[in-house]
Formats: sequence, C-alpha cells, structure tokens
Amino acid sequence: MSLKENLEKLRDNGLQDIANSNEEQVLNDIRVKLLGKKGPITDALKSMKDLSAEERPKIGAIANQIKKELTEAIAKRQVELVQLVIQEKVKKETIDVTLPSRQTKKTGTQHILNQIIEDIEDLFIGLGYQVISGPEVEEDKYNFEKMNIPKDHPARDMQDTFYIDDELLMRTHTSPQQARTMEQHDFSKGPLKMISPGKVYRRDTDDATHSHQFHQIEGLVVDENITMADLKGTLEVLVRHVFGEDRKIRFRPSYFPFTEPSVEVDITCFACGGDGCRICKQTGWIEVLGAGLVHPNVLRNSGIDPEVYSGFAFGVGPDRFAMLKYGVEDIRNFYSNDVRFLEQFKGEEA
Repeated sequence: MSLKENLEKLRDNGLQDIANSNEEQVLNDIRVKLLGKKGPITDALKSMKDLSAEERPKIGAIANQIKKELTEAIAKRQVELVQLVIQEKVKKETIDVTLPSRQTKKTGTQHILNQIIEDIEDLFIGLGYQVISGPEVEEDKYNFEKMNIPKDHPARDMQDTFYIDDELLMRTHTSPQQARTMEQHDFSKGPLKMISPGKVYRRDTDDATHSHQFHQIEGLVVDENITMADLKGTLEVLVRHVFGEDRKIRFRPSYFPFTEPSVEVDITCFACGGDGCRICKQTGWIEVLGAGLVHPNVLRNSGIDPEVYSGFAFGVGPDRFAMLKYGVEDIRNFYSNDVRFLEQFKGEEA
C-alpha cells in the first residue's frame, strides 16, 4: 500500500472513530492517537524523506490536508458533545409547571414561653425597669431566710424543693435575686425597679396544672412613699398589655411571707368579659398572680430601713399567662416538644 493510500485510510478510519465518539474523553484519546507526536500521520510525514523530490510535496500536501480535516472534525464533534451534555441536563431538569410546588423548608420559631417572657421584659424595660437574672442553684439564706421565711416556717412546706446540701438548693422562686439586688442598690442614684425572669423548681407532682419546673417573673420596686396604688397601676398596665385593653383587675386579701399586706390579683374573664362562664366558674374573674407591699423584714434583711423606704413586689407565672391567654389546658404541653403543638404559636419572625 502506497503512502498516499495509507494516509487516506487513516483519514477515513479517523473520521469514522470521531463520528462514533460519545464522550469528550474518548474524543481526546482519538485526537492524541491520530495527531499526537507518536501518531501515524506524524510517522508518515517523517517517512517522506525516503520519497523522491517530485513526490515529496504532493504527499506533504495530502498529509497536511488530512491533518486539517481530522482537526476540524474533532473540533466539530467536541462542540456536538458539549451540546449533547447540555441537552441531557435540560431533559433531566425540565420543570413540569403542572406539578404541585415543593414545600419550602420549615423554619423554627421561639418557644411560646420565651415569647411571653420577652414580651413582658420589653414592657417593663419601657417602664424603666432593669432585667436581672440570678443563679438557679441558690443559697438557703437568699431563697428563704432573707425572704422572711426562716427555718421551720410552715411556708416552706408549700415551696419544698430539691436540695443539694443543707445550704444549697434549686431555687423555688426568683425572689432571691431581689434580695441580692437590694443589698447592692445605691438609692442615691434613684429607686430600685427590676424584674427577674427565670426557671424555678418545686417538688410538685406533675399534672395538667403543675410541674416540678416552671418559669417565673418577679418584679420589685423600692423607693420612698411606694403604695398599693403604685402596685395596682403597674399591674393594670401589665394585664392590659398581655390580655387586652378592656381587662380590669381586682385585689383580694391573701398571705405571702415576703409581702404585707398581700393580695391575689384577678382579671375580668377574657371569655365572657366578666358576665360569668365555665372558664371563670361563673365568677367573672380569673386569678393571674400574687403581689403585695414588700414586708419590712425583707427590707431590713437586705440592709434597707423600712421606716424610710417601702416597695411593692409581684410574681408572674409565664406558664400560667400562656395557658390563660391561649386556652392551653395542660402545662405539660409546653415541655413535651411536640411540634404539632408548638407550631401553633409562631412569633413575628416565623
């Protein structure tokens, strides 16, 4: 077979291989095989030294033409393969606009109790109060004794808790932070106005309305000439903010060791407006929190002269507020981590 025929056969076979290639890597291997430095066309060109002077330019022209044809065929096939890949992707990624839309990824939201707590915090910050947190593992003297509940006082039975040793316990209310703050407060810089939110613990039996762990927000104001009128005005602002502007409140005499006088605070029923219904047991009122004027002993225990200063205190249960506001019948729902329950109370960011 002459050199010319050999080159033409290489061209025909090469064009056939190029046309049959279906991957870019395969096409690149064909290019290297045909046109590389060790390929047959290069070898054919090297063998032209054995040709006569008359044949050499003719075969050289044929070899260059074949090399050009193969190069153009490879370039063309490469473009075709790229287009095939794109078409395959388009085919696979075609969107059927008649299909139902995909559900967007669900985003979380604040727990309903945190929403209640932060809402109350925002309200009191706007009224000039400090928000102060304290330790959940507390000393007996702050949890009980400085709150006018000495050892063996019967009020301790209502607040039985979890003891770590004789002097350390899981706090039963957030009142200890009031005592700590009163000890440090400088009245020359103004009155003491604070709320203290946080978790508290008691040895209650878990049922629909009780839990061994729950939340509390206690408020305290101490200054000269603080009266029950100041307490009532503050609590009216609070309950109307949480439960609605048409709510009214009333005080009923009660007993707490750390306040004197002490009151239970009721609000008009938000279901019947005070007319009487099943929710308020036909009374028209619902109990929401306890409060009172700070007991002189509590002031005295923190180094404050009760002859000069007076104050009021109140305790809010965010769990109870949430149950009343949203009609939740079982406090355990707040802690069961059931998404079906929790997603009913989506905050503004959800």
